[in-house]
Amino acid sequence: MKKIKLPNAPEPKGHYSSAVVHNGLIFVSGQLPINHETGEEITDSIEAQTEQCLRNVEAVLLMAGSDLNHVLKFTIFVSAENLWGAVNETYARILGEHKPARAIIPAGKFRGNFLIEIEAIAEVKE
Repeated sequence: MKKIKLPNAPEPKGHYSSAVVHNGLIFVSGQLPINHETGEEITDSIEAQTEQCLRNVEAVLLMAGSDLNHVLKFTIFVSAENLWGAVNETYARILGEHKPARAIIPAGKFRGNFLIEIEAIAEVKE
């Protein structure tokens, strides 16, 4: 088992790793809309928050030897059901033709002004 940490990202605030690689799979912990390089919390539109979360997942996957096109499943936690349409539009724009398995779960209020968190399971590129 290999643990992944982004070089410029702050240490996770909880007791977890950004990702774990095991048997050719990458398990990416939930990513909030925080810019890993600057520490800026993205709290404006759900579209901007969704994009930042997906870019964070992508950065973790790249460190682990993969990319968004190798994601097998996303789990998206969103604060309110009425945001699903905007989340889906942003998600589809970024992922293009790639359509992994996915769950969207209404999660209620997050800390601060966050509206979304995204986790993923991907395969390591060969």
